[in-house]
Amino acid sequence: MALKEKLIEVSKNFPAEFKEQRDGSLILQFVVAERKVFLSKKKLTYKCKIRIDDTEKGVTFFEMLRESSVGLSGGSGMGFKKEIYGLKGKEREGNIEEQSRLFGKDYKYSFDYKKIRETIKEEAEKAGYSFLVHLLEH
Repeated sequence: MALKEKLIEVSKNFPAEFKEQRDGSLILQFVVAERKVFLSKKKLTYKCKIRIDDTEKGVTFFEMLRESSVGLSGGSGMGFKKEIYGLKGKEREGNIEEQSRLFGKDYKYSFDYKKIRETIKEEAEKAGYSFLVHLLEH
């Protein structure tokens, strides 16, 4: 079994499965937590992207935690507001409570991001591929 197919197979144990993109990369994305606050809704989403270079036998890994908000904005006037912002990092340890503190929110959810990264790294190394974490999505 090729590495790409193996990674899609092991992703069945994650909260979402990898989907192959037109450019050949694999993307996994799922909502980690949601909060409803007055007339707005906030979502915390985890996304990771993998590029497999069969020629160089390398796997490039990128992950991001992103919060988006939709709903009425506060302040003097009432209006509809949508915001999206993200947090990117080379290595992410621990569970969602640690990450959500960086956003200053009170999400109640537990998921170990390290599990996804370590599983991908392990499968890549078993197949004889190098594993590299990227700070920026490309």
